[in-house]
Amino acid sequence: MSATQKLTPALSTPGRDLLRQQIYEGLAVGAAGRVNDLDGDAILAKGKKLLQKRAISNVRQFGVDGRKTLFLLLLLSAIPADNCSAQTSPPPVDEHALERVTPTVVKRLAIRFSLGAFAGRFEETRLGAVREAVGEGIIQHQGDAGASIYWLCYRRAQHRLWVVSSGEMGGPDHRVTEIVEELTGKDAGAAADCAILPEKFSPVVFDGKLHLGMSRQEVIKTLGPPSKSEAAQMVYSHEGKLANGFDEAAWLILGFGEDKLVSMRGGKTTTN
Repeated sequence: MSATQKLTPALSTPGRDLLRQQIYEGLAVGAAGRVNDLDGDAILAKGKKLLQKRAISNVRQFGVDGRKTLFLLLLLSAIPADNCSAQTSPPPVDEHALERVTPTVVKRLAIRFSLGAFAGRFEETRLGAVREAVGEGIIQHQGDAGASIYWLCYRRAQHRLWVVSSGEMGGPDHRVTEIVEELTGKDAGAAADCAILPEKFSPVVFDGKLHLGMSRQEVIKTLGPPSKSEAAQMVYSHEGKLANGFDEAAWLILGFGEDKLVSMRGGKTTTN
């Protein structure tokens, strides 16, 4: 029986599970940072120590998969801590929110937004312009290629705000494609990477009329009947063709608590 075969049971024990767990945890952290000036010798030295701790005298005994696993773990552990700060990314879209939703809204949605006196337009205003106007905030990034997003995160009392640009639809200058605001159950100050939004940049308003705190009936009176309505959520969906022949899709996903609007997510995309 080869040395590798002898070690196979050991690699299926909690020791291997621990390595796997460390890798998954490292990936979660590493995704928020970046790798700078890695020292290959230091990585190998660290690997040797880890092997010695696990009573494995030869890296080859790990097998191909084991060596890849170990290297990934070491690579992640070599990422500088100051490049791995936690990022409060925008909340994911409720996977059921837009399921089987017919775009019943005839009027265009999610055209304009305002932060207090600052006025912007979806798909036109740059994230950089928002940051410059507010004077606070860091444009953060997550994901690759078409799946990537860029965003600014702000906090004020129990309000949390994300101004988002799709990596694909927002273009290289990161135009705003979506905005999310929600009321949290506690003070939003815990999110250190979200800048404090000065009072003069509130409230956040969509299309000059929609803002948190409105009652369900006020929303319906303002926007008309929703495309989809549930106990704690309403969805407004619009699709149409612009004068230039491009197709436009816009949406509002509104969350309610005790009959008050406590979260709103609005966005728009234009395609040809």
